[in-house]
Amino acid sequence: MIDLRSDTVTRPSQAMLASMAAAEVGDDVWGDDPTVLRLQAAVAERAGKEAGLFFPSGTQSNLAALMAHCGRGDEYIVGQSAHTYRNEGGGAAVLGSIQPQPIANAADGSLPLDEIAAAIKPIDDHFARTRLLALENTIGGKVLPAGYVAEAVTLANSRGLATHLDGARVCNAAVASGQSIAALCAPFDSVSICFSKGLGAPVGSVLVGSADLIESARRWRKVLGGGMRQSGLLAAACLYALEHNVDRLAEDHENAEHLARGLAEIDEVHVQSHATNMVFAQFPQEHCAPLEAALKEQGILTQVLYGSRFVTHMDVKRADIDMFVSAVKAYFAE
Repeated sequence: MIDLRSDTVTRPSQAMLASMAAAEVGDDVWGDDPTVLRLQAAVAERAGKEAGLFFPSGTQSNLAALMAHCGRGDEYIVGQSAHTYRNEGGGAAVLGSIQPQPIANAADGSLPLDEIAAAIKPIDDHFARTRLLALENTIGGKVLPAGYVAEAVTLANSRGLATHLDGARVCNAAVASGQSIAALCAPFDSVSICFSKGLGAPVGSVLVGSADLIESARRWRKVLGGGMRQSGLLAAACLYALEHNVDRLAEDHENAEHLARGLAEIDEVHVQSHATNMVFAQFPQEHCAPLEAALKEQGILTQVLYGSRFVTHMDVKRADIDMFVSAVKAYFAE
């Protein structure tokens, strides 16, 4: 199958599987799994932070970070399109008793600075206490401008807010922008980095930040059911991804650009945008379901919607992109 639904669909390579099979393990709840400890230290060093903590998912990593920053009745400012607000089951409110204060994202994925400032509540018993600003990079495939990030974090800090980055695809942002992972993480108090997307691991995220914040997040990880035992088997896959699969993200970005060019040649398709490893395109509403079914019959998995997202990753090669574009052209030619 050619699967363009997401970069979460990748399967571990034989080399990654071999590293998992050879992993030295302990009991991570007791803190003595050596492979987990290596991963946490390696990611913290790469991100320029004091400490790291291994989680089974990015959703849990983000939630534990929010709960480490905020208490019951506190509030965090977040984008309407942000994963932590829109796509994580409302966990901050449901499980953390943290009120989200969403702001509409600008076209480049940023949150307008004047709207952030206006959303910060005064110290008053009538209001939730605004504690945190959460950003995402990349967001919708777009890399947040470095200058904007600096201004947003400076604003947050000047008003007494901590900052968190959902850096699920921060490695894509680093490769696309030519900046280091550490440079992209530096402005933030905490960053969640995912390994089960473009980096190709089957599972796993690492939260990085100060030693104190990570110690608080460790308790919340346990409360949320994220304490794992011989999790070095999984951490080994993330270590392999960190060591071997970051630079190759450039290939995914090139393939996404190639895909955007191919779809733009089709009159019935409107390419809205493409950035890093994502292409967004519009299809005529009446053709969405039939086209998706026709592609599936040819071994191509996609979600074809009026506003569609196609994601390139390590299991999608240039020839696969050409096959997909040819199949869409053939459908509309009939």
